[in-house]
Parts: sequence; structure tokens; C-alpha cells
Amino acid sequence: MPRRSWADTLKVYAEPASLRMLALGFSAGLPLLLVLGTLSFWLRKAGIDRSTIGYMSWVGLAYAFKWVWSPLVDRLPLPVLHGWLGRRRSWLLLAQGLIIGGLLGMAFTDPQQDLNRMVWCALAVAFGSATQDIALDAFRIESANAERQAALAATYQTGYRLAMIWAGAGALWLVAAALQGTTTYVHGAWQLAYGVMAASMLVGVCTVLLSPEPAGRAQTPARNLTEWLREALVAPFVDFVRRYGWQAILILALIGIYRISDVVMGIMANPFYVDMGYSEGEVATVSKVFGVIMTLVGAFIGGVISMRIGVMRVLMLGAVLSAASNLLFAWLSTRGHDLTGLTLVVSADNLAGGIASAAFIAYLSSLTNVQYSATQYALFSSMMMLAPKWLAGFSGAFVDVHGYVTFFVGTACLGLPVLLLVALASRIKMTANA
Repeated sequence: MPRRSWADTLKVYAEPASLRMLALGFSAGLPLLLVLGTLSFWLRKAGIDRSTIGYMSWVGLAYAFKWVWSPLVDRLPLPVLHGWLGRRRSWLLLAQGLIIGGLLGMAFTDPQQDLNRMVWCALAVAFGSATQDIALDAFRIESANAERQAALAATYQTGYRLAMIWAGAGALWLVAAALQGTTTYVHGAWQLAYGVMAASMLVGVCTVLLSPEPAGRAQTPARNLTEWLREALVAPFVDFVRRYGWQAILILALIGIYRISDVVMGIMANPFYVDMGYSEGEVATVSKVFGVIMTLVGAFIGGVISMRIGVMRVLMLGAVLSAASNLLFAWLSTRGHDLTGLTLVVSADNLAGGIASAAFIAYLSSLTNVQYSATQYALFSSMMMLAPKWLAGFSGAFVDVHGYVTFFVGTACLGLPVLLLVALASRIKMTANA
């Protein structure tokens, strides 16, 4: 394809499909921190031990197993809603309703009094969020051609990270305002914050209601249940293996561990901030605002240079930077309460994460067949989370035994095999295109 001018490249970001992905990316990014990062801060403030917080991160495995029900989201029309909104938007609206209900349940639950109910409400949010992701990934892939997927991925990431500012810094600011300077734990402050977060999901609801249904590929109605199950469950996976052959194993291995350094480290980030003595306001400003802004910068850079020099080169750059940035956290853990050090480390880590995420989403999108977009993308994004989320569940127990320095160095080392897999995947792609 002829190389685009810089003006044409940047113009893509102002197209309606890109702007819709900005708003829907916000809807996708809001629940994640509320059941992982922000929740871990809340739990640590409530006096819950690090090991329990680590195990509770397994709530996030809902994202790793979303491929199980992704064929239903991909192929099953919802009664009433399908005729009104279409296949993708009806599933999006249903998922958003579940997220709102789960967040309200979390808001009215004190983890000191009923930790089990908190787990079930968090699971409801995670399940609804994973379902939203399935439908939203298909919505995004079907909304533009392959040439524009990197731009859609970048705007999606921008909305996603804006939501993370709100779900992270916004929630902590609301808590701090409700506490009015006191350092003691008050459940009512967190109740207010999570209630506001539930209301914030209306951004996604309104966007779904106002957006057009994408023109997906027409599907031939199944003659019987067996044929429907074959088309919904078996065909997407057979198609992927048929297209890539033995190379599918290498591709899936790369997908499975590409973000392992970030995911395993991220579970202990908020408990680390609490243990180092950083206040809600400091964490909100540095980690949840300034850090996320750097992620937006990284996502924009990743999306643009992916279109200019190719996704695989940016994928390698993101892998190197993501692993290396964890070493900075090991250095920070020796500094105690160092606000300047926190700002520098968070900036570097989030810039690296933004670059890696934009390239990785574009890479996953390029692997899908539009006929099975929801199911295949769910398979890829589920594999991305499975091993890292499972391993992250032991992070609290590891820190209790070995300390933060060893933990952060270990998470950096987890990223070394990723470099080899990216290099091999790049060669396979070049051979296939030869």
C-alpha cells in the first residue's frame, strides 16, 4: 500500500468510527480498575491482607475465560433487544446493565463486614465487563477496514485510559473529599465513590443507543441446533488453525504471555503505594492521572508509528519497554516515600504500556476473520489474560515472603521470553508474505 501523508494519517482520528470508539473505550475501561486496581487499594485501606488481595485478583479470570461464552455473543440474537438495536449493540447494552448493577452492589458492601458478598458483586462486574469487551471488540473490528484498525485501537485506548483516570484518580478523589482529611477507614466514602462510578457507565449506554449498528457479514441461518453449535463454537477455531497451520501455536504462545510483566506486577501496585505511605491524593494525582496521561501519549505514539513502520516492530519495542520499566519499581521500593521518584517511574511505566497496548490490539485485530470477529478476538484476548492473571493471584503471597524488590525484578524477568516470541512471529509473518 502507498504510504500515507502525516495529514491523512492523523485525519483518521477525527472520523465518526474513531470518535465512537473513544466513548465506548471509556465504557470498557471503567469497570477494570474497579474490580482490580482501585478495589485492591480499597481492600488494603480496609485492612485486608496482601495474600487475600492477591487471590481476589482471580476475579479478573472472567476476562480470561470469556471465549467460553463469546460464541453466544457472536451468534445469538437477544430477544426484543436484537430487533431494536441489532446484534452488537444489544449485547453491549445488556452487559452494561450488568456492570451497573454489580457496581451498585459493591458500593453497598463493606469488605470488613462481608467480604464474600464483595467477591460476588465484583464477579458480576467482571462478567459483565468481559461480555461488553466481546461485543465491543467485534463492534470495533466491523466498524472499519484493516487499514484503520490501528487508529481505532488508539482511540479505543484513549477512551479506555480516560476511564481509568476516572475509575482510579476520580474514585480516590471522591473518597478523599468524603473523608475530609481523616486517615481512618470509612465505608461511606467508598460507597459514594462506587455509586458515582456506576452512574458513569451511562456514557457507554448513551453511546450504544446513539450509534449505528455496524454492517457485519450476513450469516446463513442454521437448519438445526447441531449446525448452529458447529458454526458458533467450532468453526471460528477451525478457521484460525486452517489459516495459520502450525504457526497458530507460536501466535497463541505470544498472545498468552505478551503482557505478563505488566499484569503480574499491576496487582500489587496499589498495595505497594499504600505500604510506601502514599496518600489517596498523591496516588490519584501521580499514578491515576499523570500516569494515565502518559499512557494516552504512548497509545497515540503506538498507533501512529504502527501505521508508519508496521505493527511487529512496535510490538517488539513495547515488549522491551514494558519489561524494563518494572526494574524502575524495584528501585522505587528502596526509596520509601519519594513523590518525585514515583512520578518518574509511573511516567515511564505507563508510556511503555501505552505503546505496547496500541500495537498489541492492532496485532490481535489483524489475526481475526470478520466472519467470526467476536469469537476469535475473545479467544485471543482471553489467552492474553489467562496465564498472567492466574500467576498474579500469588503475587501477594510472594511479596509477603520475598519483599517488593525481588518481586519487581522477577516480573521484569518474566518479559524476557516475550522478546524471542515476537522475533519468531515477525519472521513467520515475513515468510508468509513472501
